[in-house]
Amino acid sequence: QVQLVESGGGSVQAGGSLRLSCAVSRPPYGWYFIGWLRQAPGNQREGVAVLYTGSGTIHYADSVKGRFTTSLDGAKNTLYLQMNSLKPEDTAVYYCAATLGPMRWVPSVALEPNQYNSWGQGTQVTVSL
Repeated sequence: QVQLVESGGGSVQAGGSLRLSCAVSRPPYGWYFIGWLRQAPGNQREGVAVLYTGSGTIHYADSVKGRFTTSLDGAKNTLYLQMNSLKPEDTAVYYCAATLGPMRWVPSVALEPNQYNSWGQGTQVTVSL
């Protein structure tokens, strides 16, 4: 089964940047879905940015469009999340998650946490004013 290990979290002031990494061990054979989801205190887990390896297409949550970028380095089996112009409301535990699917590849489905069955342990991101 695929194993996911996140790193790169930390504390930053509003307007700053962070880059998260997700090391993918034993990636699935064939195409799969992988991405970033987050959970803030008192809130439900939500999708941030998800990618389908078959096409390379990405769906972003509206709240992060234009600020966050995800990319997959196939040679290193590592998924990245570049986060710019961070806001206090971005404070959350960020998880890397994956699934073989099948999945209807539209944002309203792809960004749903219950679509994913492999999860990393999460990394904390704290954004202060």
